[in-house]
Amino acid sequence: MAGSFGGNNAQALGPKNALEHALWSRDANMLNTVRRAIEHRQTLLAFQPVVQAAKPDSVAFYEGLIRVLDETGRVIPASDFITTVEETEYGRMLDCIALEKGLAELARVPDLRLSINMSARSVGYKKWMRTLHKGISADPTVAERLILEITETSAMLVPELVVSFMNDLQSQGIAFAMDDFGAGYTALRHFKEFRFDVLKLDGQFARDIAQDPDNQVLVGAMQAIAEQFDMFTVAENVENQADADCLANLGVDCLQGFFFAAPTVSPPWRVVPERKNRKA
Repeated sequence: MAGSFGGNNAQALGPKNALEHALWSRDANMLNTVRRAIEHRQTLLAFQPVVQAAKPDSVAFYEGLIRVLDETGRVIPASDFITTVEETEYGRMLDCIALEKGLAELARVPDLRLSINMSARSVGYKKWMRTLHKGISADPTVAERLILEITETSAMLVPELVVSFMNDLQSQGIAFAMDDFGAGYTALRHFKEFRFDVLKLDGQFARDIAQDPDNQVLVGAMQAIAEQFDMFTVAENVENQADADCLANLGVDCLQGFFFAAPTVSPPWRVVPERKNRKA
């Protein structure tokens, strides 16, 4: 009987249990990677421009995206770890790190406007609030150049708490963006209470929209909602000219995606121009 559990453990566990074990092992490894990155300060922000739809060569603001480094120095994007850590203490710690780095960047670059992601779970996190108040009190212009992005799904976890939180910080000049709109289950009645400044449409609606009449209707409807509630719109994951043109024609205010620029750790304001050789 005991010998029946020898050999290939995955086969012994059975397909379902083997899959669950593999997923658990993957998540555990990712949590360890994030923990090590936080402990050794192996974290950074990558910056991606959000451009004006009517003038794509004009940047409206940048989004600062948290990244961690693994033991080999490889940069790991948030999409690889955020789901694993968002309900843990590491998720709150990463929110603090992203905010701290974003505030420091705003303080260094006076004309920069920057959005930083956060989870509604961090609203009551004392360290996050201390980091925010320290950053905006040091420079009175920082608050008016900061945009905080909260995903639709996250905001709906505790809508009343998010509304109160937003009202307080908007009075100090901070703007708010609802990220990934259309991916969750927002009760439209909350738009009267939330008062987001920016509505970021989930990337699934922008992909190939020029060839997708259904998505054109959906984006048109979301654009109408945004206009009714005085929100600017941003379409994410824009990857070609045809989709960019279609979104602009639908009235979307701003565009973001690899068609314009990939996230980078070397944004334009950090690039030092080479000194030209001077003639004697």
